Amino acid sequence: MRPLRLGVVSYLNAVPTVHGLGADPRFEIVRDVPARIAARLHAGEIDLGLIPSIEYAEGEYAIVPGVAIASRGPVRSVSLLHRGRLEDVRRVAVDTSSRTSAALVRVLLRDRLGRDPEYTPMPPDVPIMLDRADAALVIGDPALYYDGDATRLDLGAEWTERTGLPFVYAFWAGRPGAATADDVAALQSALAAGLAAVRQIAVSYNGHPDRAALNEAYLRGHISYALGPAELSGLREFYARAHQRALIGRVPELRFQ
Repeated sequence: MRPLRLGVVSYLNAVPTVHGLGADPRFEIVRDVPARIAARLHAGEIDLGLIPSIEYAEGEYAIVPGVAIASRGPVRSVSLLHRGRLEDVRRVAVDTSSRTSAALVRVLLRDRLGRDPEYTPMPPDVPIMLDRADAALVIGDPALYYDGDATRLDLGAEWTERTGLPFVYAFWAGRPGAATADDVAALQSALAAGLAAVRQIAVSYNGHPDRAALNEAYLRGHISYALGPAELSGLREFYARAHQRALIGRVPELRFQ
């Protein structure tokens, strides 16, 4: 029996959600950028993907219960950086490596500004983005470690302030029945092991041992890993708002492995 193929975003090499999975013979880890992980899942090249949440609306999938990458307030790693007043933003440079964050900024800015700015895809180079646009959607390390003079609108904080709910960025999903009960338990156990090893993970997180304290504060204080009732409510609210903005074609039903 072949190992279950798990698609993991390449820059999530060291987070509690995937801690220790590479040593489990029942799994084969496939690493790629978020858009490619989703494309591989859609194409049937992997069995389960730790996919950006918006990708769930693009197929008939089931979710591994209990495990997510989420926030319950400020997240730091998904930010809109801007110079000048937010109300004056007319053009937004968008790092398109995550469709979920790209949709989230559209939902939040429409609510905040009462209008839609122009959105322009750009590589995640903050100085160039801010030179060519009024604001920049930045995710991952460029957002987490940004220490320039632009004002930061933390999209996790903005979402929770507006909705009172957590925001879910990613979770394990695949075709219904792709994971057995034992597989689900193993993924949940991997998260539990990861949460017990956060300090160790922070030292090696994304190749920045010199930033271990910041990494640990981020992994402990800004990211939450549960997929409980509040997170599911936040997920449903995101799908409803994204559909209202015509960013997804339907509001998907939440089904579970």
